[in-house]
Amino acid sequence: MSESLTKSCIECGTAIKGRVDKKFCSDHCRSAHNNRLNSDDTNYMRNVNNILRKNRRILLDLNPEGMNKVGREKLLSRGFDFKHFTSLYTTKDGSQYMYCYEQGYLSIENGYYLLVVKKEFLG
Repeated sequence: MSESLTKSCIECGTAIKGRVDKKFCSDHCRSAHNNRLNSDDTNYMRNVNNILRKNRRILLDLNPEGMNKVGREKLLSRGFDFKHFTSLYTTKDGSQYMYCYEQGYLSIENGYYLLVVKKEFLG
C-alpha cells in the first residue's frame, strides 16, 4: 500500500496500520464510535424506555396473579403514565387492551382497569 493511500481511523483520524479493511486504530476508538452511534439522541429514547419499564413494573406489582382489577388513582399514585405503551390489541367487540411489553390493561368501568398478562410472552 502506498503512503498516499494510508487509511485513517474513522473515530480519531490516526493512521491505521495492519489489515487493509481495518476502520479503527484501537478497540477504544471502535467502542467510542459505536457508543456514539448507539447513544439515544437527546435522551428521548432513553426517557421513553424508562417510562415503559416503570409502567411494566407497576403493572407487574399490582397484578401478581395474572388478572386483577385496580383503580386509575392507584396506578397514577405509583407514577403510571397512560400515554406510553408498547402495543395495542383490539378485540372483536372493540375493547382495546394496552400493553407494556407482556403486562396489559383494559379500561373497564368507573375509572377501573382490568390488568392482564399476555400469555404468549411467558415461556
